[in-house]
Amino acid sequence: MSDARIYSIPFRFRRVENLHILFWLIKDACWALNLKIPALVMIVPTMSVAVLIAWQTRHIFSELLHNITVALWITANCTWMIGEFYGWDENLWGPYGLRQASVIPFAVGLLLLAYYYLVLARSKDFRERMAARTAEAIEKEVAKDGKD
Repeated sequence: MSDARIYSIPFRFRRVENLHILFWLIKDACWALNLKIPALVMIVPTMSVAVLIAWQTRHIFSELLHNITVALWITANCTWMIGEFYGWDENLWGPYGLRQASVIPFAVGLLLLAYYYLVLARSKDFRERMAARTAEAIEKEVAKDGKD
């Protein structure tokens, strides 16, 4: 299957996404090394940048939906990490702990993407409308970058 369309995003969006990867890796490396305070501190910039990325892509529906899912994934990841650090991983609420609670944001993210891929993205009309809106949103952002 060949698709000649090229998808690009403004450089400032990509720069923020790359910074987000760095923060997330630092947080998870601290978690793996059992460095509680640095890992907990890294929750703030990691989540903040995830929310910023979702905000930046609010006019590009497919990107927005995926970025909300990433923020939910990080929320689940942080919930699980906190549970492990403080022994709330198991049996905090009877047979359940924060590891089990982390399934909630994971599941919400999966449901959002399932709806997108199984319902919305299957519609050719939807895909065409989203492609047009995406091109328009990118043009506006590029024009905005040119004014800065």
